[in-house]
Amino acid sequence: MQQLGITGLYSTCRDATSKESSPFINSSTSDVEKSQQYDGKNMALFEEEMDTSPMVSSLLSSLANYSNLTQGSKEHEEAENNEEARKKTAPRMGTLMGVYLPCMQNILGVILFLRMTWLVGAGGVLGTFIIVFMCCSTTMLTAISMSAIATNGVVPAGGSYYMISRSLGPEFGGAVGICFYLGTTFAGAMYILGCIEILLIYIVPAAAIFKMEGLEGAEAEAALLNNMRVYGTIVLSFMALVVFVGVKYVNKLALVFLACVILSILAVYAGVIKTSFDPPFFPVCLLGNRTLVSKGFDICAKTIEQGNATVTTKLWRAFCDSEFLNATCDEYFTNNNVTQIQGIPGITSGILAENLFSTFMEKNSILEKRGVPAVLDPEATVTNTNRYVMADITSFFTLLVGIYFPSVTGIMAGSNRSGDLQDAQKSIPVGTILAITTTSFIYMSSVILFGACVDGVVLRDKFGEGVNGNLVIGTLAWPSPWVIVFGSFFSTCGAGLQSLTGAPRLLQAIARDSIIPFLRVFGHGKANGEPTWALLLTACICETGILIASLDAVAPILSMFFLMCYMFVNLACALQTLLRTPNWRPRFKFYHWALSLLGMSLCLTLMFLCSWYYAIVAMVIASCIYKYIEFCGAEKEWGDGIRGISLSAARYALMRLEEGPPHTKNWRPQILVLMSLDGEQSVEQPRLLSLTSQLKAGKGLTIVGACVEGTYLNNQPQAQKADQVCMKLMEVEKVKGFSQVVISSNLRDATSHLIQAGGLGGLRHNTVLVSFPKNWKQAEEHHRCRNFIEVVRETTAAHLALLVTKNISAYPSNGERFTEGHIDVWWIVHDGGLLMLLPFLLRQHKVWRKCKIRIFTVAQMDDNSIQMKKDLMTFLYHLRFDAEVEVVEMHDSDISAYTYEKTLVMEQRSQILKEMHLTKNEREREVQLIQGKNATPTPTSPTSPTAPTPAAVTPGEEVQMTWTDETEKTNNPAVANPESVKDMFNMKPNQSNVRRMHHAQELNGVIVKKSKEAKLVLLNMPGPPKNRNGEENYMEFLEVLTEGLNRVLLVRGGGREVITIYS
Repeated sequence: MQQLGITGLYSTCRDATSKESSPFINSSTSDVEKSQQYDGKNMALFEEEMDTSPMVSSLLSSLANYSNLTQGSKEHEEAENNEEARKKTAPRMGTLMGVYLPCMQNILGVILFLRMTWLVGAGGVLGTFIIVFMCCSTTMLTAISMSAIATNGVVPAGGSYYMISRSLGPEFGGAVGICFYLGTTFAGAMYILGCIEILLIYIVPAAAIFKMEGLEGAEAEAALLNNMRVYGTIVLSFMALVVFVGVKYVNKLALVFLACVILSILAVYAGVIKTSFDPPFFPVCLLGNRTLVSKGFDICAKTIEQGNATVTTKLWRAFCDSEFLNATCDEYFTNNNVTQIQGIPGITSGILAENLFSTFMEKNSILEKRGVPAVLDPEATVTNTNRYVMADITSFFTLLVGIYFPSVTGIMAGSNRSGDLQDAQKSIPVGTILAITTTSFIYMSSVILFGACVDGVVLRDKFGEGVNGNLVIGTLAWPSPWVIVFGSFFSTCGAGLQSLTGAPRLLQAIARDSIIPFLRVFGHGKANGEPTWALLLTACICETGILIASLDAVAPILSMFFLMCYMFVNLACALQTLLRTPNWRPRFKFYHWALSLLGMSLCLTLMFLCSWYYAIVAMVIASCIYKYIEFCGAEKEWGDGIRGISLSAARYALMRLEEGPPHTKNWRPQILVLMSLDGEQSVEQPRLLSLTSQLKAGKGLTIVGACVEGTYLNNQPQAQKADQVCMKLMEVEKVKGFSQVVISSNLRDATSHLIQAGGLGGLRHNTVLVSFPKNWKQAEEHHRCRNFIEVVRETTAAHLALLVTKNISAYPSNGERFTEGHIDVWWIVHDGGLLMLLPFLLRQHKVWRKCKIRIFTVAQMDDNSIQMKKDLMTFLYHLRFDAEVEVVEMHDSDISAYTYEKTLVMEQRSQILKEMHLTKNEREREVQLIQGKNATPTPTSPTSPTAPTPAAVTPGEEVQMTWTDETEKTNNPAVANPESVKDMFNMKPNQSNVRRMHHAQELNGVIVKKSKEAKLVLLNMPGPPKNRNGEENYMEFLEVLTEGLNRVLLVRGGGREVITIYS
């Protein structure tokens, strides 16, 4: 019995009272059924919240059994099989098969087999080792950063794109995702070009459509490139068809292609070991110090002895006009001897010292051997150039960097398969770092071994023309060069297929994220999810790389895109580490923000080392995509690091703003717009936001405030709706700022809360924009009048500037244009210069741009109007304001009977309203007396619409100036004793009010005369009454002052200077 749980307690109550269906209020039959689900689970107290807050046990089980569909090729392969096979769970891969071997296959590739020896020959062992070390260090540091990101939570399929986009946000994610996609696509083009190069130069040269025999220089180069274009297009079409028909064939052949790569590398190492005791025989024929193309002759000699006769060779006939000994020969051929050297002297030959330093060559220069004497006439022209091995491109250090870097890409292969891994958080760091370590060792050792085994002229012979057209790395291999030739051919084919498989799926992932609108069409595909449209676009982009046709030209392009991708991986890790995001808890602990920043710096350095103009183009592409996503408004919230930067920067800026008020030169209106809402939570004066947009021109702070009457618990949905309405209207009017909706028991208090609490820290509003209340004379609108006057009082007390728009519906929208007209400023009193600044700000906007500014000021009887005008013009000149100036003289005139009568009517109306208000308060007091003496009367806020009677003002208010003079109080019993019965028809108007009415009418007459046709009139707004006795009179004065004007903006300064003549 003592163990009785909460559920048992409530179930006992339900049995005892059958009418009560549940211990909770507002429960129904369905609630009973729902509560029964949790019987015996001690969850009855929480059963109402189970829909939104599940039990911990069910949550943990769903997290433990986390599963996701792979975004790679696995689901497409399963989709092509039968229904039973689809239901089977694909076996999860471990570190070796899932990460290590795929990374090895992607890293080791075409550059190693086709260009590594040439890189060592041109850059020297030292220079090439530096390049390899820099590139491998970059990928290792990137792998460390990637491992940290990959182990910070579960990485669904999508790999590197997913990691970058979720770490850096949709803008950076989209930009880097596109760069990674383009890099993968151009990598496919590079692999296909490598495949064709091996096919046409080393396997079946006779298959060339454009024959190269007998062609020299540019013609031979053009023929080779055209062959690459034709065969490249054919191979690309075939590979795209294979990928389209079935990805499963590509996956099944992946291991075969990987085996080819490993066997080829082992064959090279075996050949290096063999050179130490039995170097292979690959002779190279030199004429003087020039390397000869081996296809033009059979014997490396000018003549040979046959019997007793001297017979010329094919080499003789290549340089002479006949086969006889007395033939006319090439001058260089005549003056120099033919020698034969060993192309691969072996690892013990000491050739390493000769290959230690770089030998860069100009395009079409002849390949020469160092240290061999040659007789050369400096003035003689070079002839028979097709007989020599020539440099096909100009080589220099940065070019070598760009060509080499693609050989270290492919480190993302493991993270791209994250959905297929058994334990991605363990396998990705271990497998990737091990793969980079292994391949870095292979590359660095290759640099040294190639330099130690192969002669420099053979290393610099890119296409093996001096060694019988053999692949240079193949000459080193054991047991046969064909092992390398076929191994590299199949590995390049496999790498090309892998690129054409991965790139469309990456594009499909980007398209399905819907962050780049024009790519959405590429998110669709076949019924089984195969990205058909993405494959088509990938093939088209790949074709542009093939049309370039030169592997050496394509390699730097994809280097740019991969380097940019790696740079942002490092940036993502550095940001997350430095910002110390609470969710940043990687399982991989061997990372540091300094390593990530070093990796990022290396990536940026390599980008500009490879090709500064390609780097700029890649950055421009990424920047355009970033701005496009930002412009289209990516509505994705991925908890990215950029948001963390924004928060840190905002906090830092706010703390700086708190150091002191802004200097006058930095002052700009930070506007709080007070919007009124109707019963449907729609904005009543949308043109207020149009004016805000025209004033701000997208600069500074704007807070759009709205008020909802009620309590927070009951009226939160209305507040959310109002907030959405305001945000949508701000978007339409292009107002950059924030929306803030306050719920309070009455609108007056809500408005007061907005004025007091709007903004944050130093980023607060300094100006309040509000609309003049319409129909304020009607009794039902009296509360709006009171609210407006309280806003004026509070802004004055808070030292905030106030802008009041009259006839707001007549103001122009953002789409309108004034082709002519004036903005008239009536400068009556100086309260900080805001009146002068506003027309200047308005003219920055296209609506008011063609309007001219006129400034009017009022001169009294004893003022020198001519001097005033000169002073004002000088003042405007120093302020750099371009405006017309006019001084208006106002003479004293007698008070008209109309003014006297208008003042009397105003005071009578005010008195009637007070009597009505007094009667209401008396009725409330009678009700409270009936309820009993112990009933505590409800206090009324002095700022609420039901304010206390004028007699209940505080002593502090009584001694302050009001709109009625103290001397008049004693003479006027209606004011001295408001509770007495008054004869409305026997009232005499207050002389002070008569004088104010007279001045308002006089000033209004002058303004209407001068500014009736003006597009906008700005004038100083009189201050409010210090107490509440003259509120209605105050509104009447404002009405008279602005009567007959179309658009009026009343301005009150905030009590500080906002303009200065100093720089």
